[in-house]
Amino acid sequence: MASTSSPTNFSLHGKGLKLNTRADIEPYLKDVDPTIIEEIHFGGNTIGVEAAEALAEFLAKTQVLKVADFADIFTGRLISEIPQALTSICNALIDKTSLVEINLSDNAFGGRSVEPMVPFLTQNRSFQILRLNNNGLGPAGGEVIANALLESARLSKAEGKKSNLRTITCGRNRLENGSADAWAEAFGAHGSLVEVRMPQNGIRMEGVTALARGLAKCATLEHIDLQDNTFTAEGEVTGIEAWTEALPKWPELRVLNLSDCVLSAEGEIPLLVTALATGSNPKLHTLQLQNNNLKHRRFHFLRRALWTAFPAL
Repeated sequence: MASTSSPTNFSLHGKGLKLNTRADIEPYLKDVDPTIIEEIHFGGNTIGVEAAEALAEFLAKTQVLKVADFADIFTGRLISEIPQALTSICNALIDKTSLVEINLSDNAFGGRSVEPMVPFLTQNRSFQILRLNNNGLGPAGGEVIANALLESARLSKAEGKKSNLRTITCGRNRLENGSADAWAEAFGAHGSLVEVRMPQNGIRMEGVTALARGLAKCATLEHIDLQDNTFTAEGEVTGIEAWTEALPKWPELRVLNLSDCVLSAEGEIPLLVTALATGSNPKLHTLQLQNNNLKHRRFHFLRRALWTAFPAL
């Protein structure tokens, strides 16, 4: 009953299966050789505690696993079920040195179900891509995740190793200002990030300022998405100033999404955009600034200035 797109890609994605027990999931696992699986995609199904234990036993046998996609696997599950099932899955992945990407997006963890991820996030220092989008983490849950990533960076440094983490997606999680300092510290400690996406988190000026200072320590950044967070407040521009100061720290920056971010008072050209127009980030090819109170005449000016500074824009 296994559904595989190739011998190395095990996918049950979007099947709408309700896998409660070991007996429910084993027919899908029994004909698959875990030792050759490079990708596993289980999104769009719902997995209970006992089924997760059986899945974890399968994961433990993998040897070359690169992508673990467990987005949207707990729909309809009780809040008491999720931590147990998540613990089984995450613990089975701790020692997977071949792992490149883990995706746990679209699972309603809230702040109460994040602890099972901590041992994995701390101890597996091989994975490069972490996707946690739309998990309802809140400030408390976000801080737990960020602190786990910080500890991972510290452990790598203590062993004389560089961080492997390259991409973090953590959008639509209501992170707010309460977790921003922890995220900033984690970003700075890893220092190796290439892509950071944190849209729609309700982070306000103080938090945005902290994030800029942390991300400024990541000289390899190519893609930043902070869409729908707030950079200024009632005439205060600390956030936009911090991001303007950080721009030269990212010489590899190619994509910058700051739409819906209240970058300036209505009609004003944001300080950050003026800095961009001087050519602060010559490799930039995508700049998104929708819904930032810019007037038509200002856009005409920006079009000329930015296209002169960025031929590839």
